[in-house]
Amino acid sequence: MLSIRNLYGGYGKITILNGATADIHGAAITTMIGPNGAGKSTVFKAIFGLLDIHSGEIIFDGENIVGLSPAELIARGISYVPQGRNVIPQLSVYHNLELGGITADDQDKVKSRIDSVMDMFPALREHANRKAIELSGGQQKQLEVARALLLDPKLLLIDEPSIGLSPNLVKEVFKTLQMLRDNGVTVLMVEQNAKSALAVSDYGLVLELGQVRMHDTGETLLNDPRVGHLFLGGHFDEESNSNPT
Repeated sequence: MLSIRNLYGGYGKITILNGATADIHGAAITTMIGPNGAGKSTVFKAIFGLLDIHSGEIIFDGENIVGLSPAELIARGISYVPQGRNVIPQLSVYHNLELGGITADDQDKVKSRIDSVMDMFPALREHANRKAIELSGGQQKQLEVARALLLDPKLLLIDEPSIGLSPNLVKEVFKTLQMLRDNGVTVLMVEQNAKSALAVSDYGLVLELGQVRMHDTGETLLNDPRVGHLFLGGHFDEESNSNPT
């Protein structure tokens, strides 16, 4: 599905990625973890054409996509949900969804896709005419994901989906990602809540100083004491990565 090969890149003359290499499996959830400043979000920006790539390759469906614009990447089946709140608060849920498909040539197809994603997220259908700001944090995250799905992506990049959410809402968001995986969408996630994220992931990557140090199943990394000690400031049996309520 996606292969990152010996990738170097950053912002201007500042290099953040230092030879990152990884394979992302299709129709699976892969979570990228690591200490602050490791380059996790930078990998996403590299994939989505928002970073200066100095050398290396990003192969998606057999094509090197380095140098393509975000619009070209969306057309090839890649969607990106950045960290933080990315809904338009004063617009309705339905109008937020319409904006997700604004670049599509076939607007009738967009309307059909809106209907499909609201089937996936019943709360969005229930609140279709409410302003986005009136939704709960978990529902707003569902709206962001639903909007990213409007163009029927093969790969969903989602950055820190648990930020600012209570533990119950985090579980709700992760169940959403598992549902997408079960429907054939490849999910690549950056997540601060490593314990919970790896527990629902098929695979995991550990990034440090712009390089992939470990790559294994989510379960293996979850139970590897080196991961907690070296990259997370504590072991997984410690509740050091809990989210705010």
